[in-house]
Amino acid sequence: MRRFAALGLVLLTTACGATVAQEQGGVTTTVTNCGQEVSYRTPTRVVTNDTGITELMFALGLADRVVGYVVGPGQHRDVETSPWKADFDRVPKLAERISKEVVQGAGADLVFAGWNYGFSESTGLTPDSLRDLGVATYQLTEACRNGVGKQRGIMPPLEALYTDLRNLGRIFGVSDRAERLVAEYQAQVARAAELMAGRPRPRVFLYDSGLDQPFTSGRNAAPQDIIGHAGGDNIFGDLDDSWTTVGWEAVVARDPEVVLINDYADGDADTPQQKEAFLRSYPPLAGVTAVREGRFFALPYAALVEGPRNPAAIEALARYLAGA
Repeated sequence: MRRFAALGLVLLTTACGATVAQEQGGVTTTVTNCGQEVSYRTPTRVVTNDTGITELMFALGLADRVVGYVVGPGQHRDVETSPWKADFDRVPKLAERISKEVVQGAGADLVFAGWNYGFSESTGLTPDSLRDLGVATYQLTEACRNGVGKQRGIMPPLEALYTDLRNLGRIFGVSDRAERLVAEYQAQVARAAELMAGRPRPRVFLYDSGLDQPFTSGRNAAPQDIIGHAGGDNIFGDLDDSWTTVGWEAVVARDPEVVLINDYADGDADTPQQKEAFLRSYPPLAGVTAVREGRFFALPYAALVEGPRNPAAIEALARYLAGA
């Protein structure tokens, strides 16, 4: 990835630690992404996959660099309710599933996605396959693989959010804006934490989807820090993985006091109300405290995956827990 000597570049080291190389026709910046040093010429035609990833670009004021975005059909409510709805309206939606054909058709010079957020060996769309096509990639830090099979997550989720904001700020030359966002988000998280200060920490189960087996969050996905900083404890926070499947027996054994529902259409249920109805009617859960007491709270999908809605999600959940 590092061909600076051959290109005859002038290297500069920024105060934030990124290496910037000035060359004829553009700027090259090197950042650490998923544990690897990766060099980027400043991208101008970015394809993003997923709402949270797209909103990271929009929050940084980079809508003009996004040539198109890809979101699945279950995320339409996120787009309609997004704080960056005007950017979603202005930037073309390319498809509901990302592929090499979509990327090439858009003339992309960078794809911003992540493992299970668009990148997958089963579809053949990977950072390696795109590099073979001459297209650079930036991987969502929340979804970085940690070296154990296909498990994901290499740092706490909020740290992953701040890392991506800072890396993208360096790559696109908007570090000042990135640092302002990080400071704002850290302050918002600190204020939210005060709402539950000194109170008992309820056990919280993140229910994403699944009837036979629930899909939930381990300690490396955004809900871990959303729940934790809101004043609760993720009942599956001991799992060294990101989004993962568990068994209903484990949910029952850990007896959550609150269920946090991921609001997106998953094929089994299209609304939080349908998901709640299933949980209330599923006999094995009848004795679980959250079900028995009717303590359900829903947040949008884009608030529960890594993205700029995470701090507001922490505040919203903290207010619910404090008043529940």
